[in-house]
Amino acid sequence: MKIKIELLTDLLKKERTQKEKIYLSASIGWIIFIGFLTWLNGVNDIALIKQFKWDEWFWFGIVPATAPYIFFFIWRKDNNKDQESN
Repeated sequence: MKIKIELLTDLLKKERTQKEKIYLSASIGWIIFIGFLTWLNGVNDIALIKQFKWDEWFWFGIVPATAPYIFFFIWRKDNNKDQESN
């Protein structure tokens, strides 16, 4: 548990470049925008039970906003391995 907390605090303390700030802002904005549209869709629903559709918000908001970061971490070059082989 301590390792997870240290990882999160290290990520929050890291200085971000302008490009990283733009990407993170766009991702968070996308999640909030899709959440608003999902809420609006639930409010305007014809059914008597008006509720927030969490599955729509997850699949159309969270997954598209986080997928590029997952692919980036999978495909990024590890500088430590390159330096050890030289």
